[in-house]
Amino acid sequence: MQLQDARVIVTGGASGLGAATAAHFLARGASVTILDRDDAGGGPAHCVRADVTDEASVAAAIAFAVDRMGGIDVCVNCAGIVIGEKTLGREGAHRLDSFRRTIEINLIGSFNVLRLAAGEMARNGRAEDNGVIVNTASIAAFDGQAGQAAYAASKAGIAGMTLPLARDLARNAIRVCAIAPGIFATPMLRGLPAEVQDGLAAEVTSPRRLGDPEEFARTAAFIVENGYLNGETIRLDGALRMR
Repeated sequence: MQLQDARVIVTGGASGLGAATAAHFLARGASVTILDRDDAGGGPAHCVRADVTDEASVAAAIAFAVDRMGGIDVCVNCAGIVIGEKTLGREGAHRLDSFRRTIEINLIGSFNVLRLAAGEMARNGRAEDNGVIVNTASIAAFDGQAGQAAYAASKAGIAGMTLPLARDLARNAIRVCAIAPGIFATPMLRGLPAEVQDGLAAEVTSPRRLGDPEEFARTAAFIVENGYLNGETIRLDGALRMR
């Protein structure tokens, strides 16, 4: 599938990896609808407010995207949250609500969007490449650090469902992959002190720097355009292995 004239939805597209992906796809000639809880208006993309954890909200957003673009060819799920909390900390046991909320947004939210997007992709009626779904995992799925139980579990779920999703949707000619990014220079990370950012970059094997969100976007584009790539989670981390 070529990005030129592809109809794309991007969750979490108001900032960070999602915003970079939306901008890159637009520059390549795709039509893009951004789904986000925050306002992402003012650009060339169609924008709709949506809560990925809410079935009715996502269904309405999908309908909006189909109305604006005439269908859906690509779904890139970037919406997510990060928390840091020890299983047993100074104030007691890990809060159950924060663990549940992380799973709800990162894992269930991604599934909620992709299942409804897949329903629209199946209507495209092509023999091959009816659609492509790209989810965002994390290297925390494999190398989760202390305090990352909730986040790592949510991202391991993303990686773990990639192959069964690809198998489920094969009959509909829909491919599914995931990207597992390392430490990227998103607005959230850029808000940390410079010495903290430098310390994180020093952990990366090579190149010894933070990832550029544009590199994530280009990887998503590569997945879309490589028709033989399916059921795979791609680490994008400069060979970083977290301790």
